[in-house]
Amino acid sequence: MFNFEEVNKKGKEAMDTALKNYSDVSKGFQAIAAETAEYSKKSFQDGVTHFETLAGVKSFEAAFELQSNYVKSAYENFVAEATKLGEMYADLAKVAYKPYEAPVAAVTKAASKAAAPATAA
Repeated sequence: MFNFEEVNKKGKEAMDTALKNYSDVSKGFQAIAAETAEYSKKSFQDGVTHFETLAGVKSFEAAFELQSNYVKSAYENFVAEATKLGEMYADLAKVAYKPYEAPVAAVTKAASKAAAPATAA
């Protein structure tokens, strides 16, 4: 006999899981967008400050040293930010995959049992 209450319950659980997952993934993307915007803002401000400082330099040597330090600092900041964003994307992928982890593992386990050759007794 077909149990409508059980089907309804399972459907509600699936929908709740999907909505929670959507919410978690949205929060992850919002955090990444906020981090990217903050880095862009800081990078732009650092560039403006550097240009203002560079404009006031009197010698070529001082300008060269200032520019070299700025480029080194900008590169180090970029690498740090790229690393941080990479970690945020990896965490987001884990969150997005989490609801599917158990069902995929169950299907994989069932498939591997079905594919395994029968042993002779």
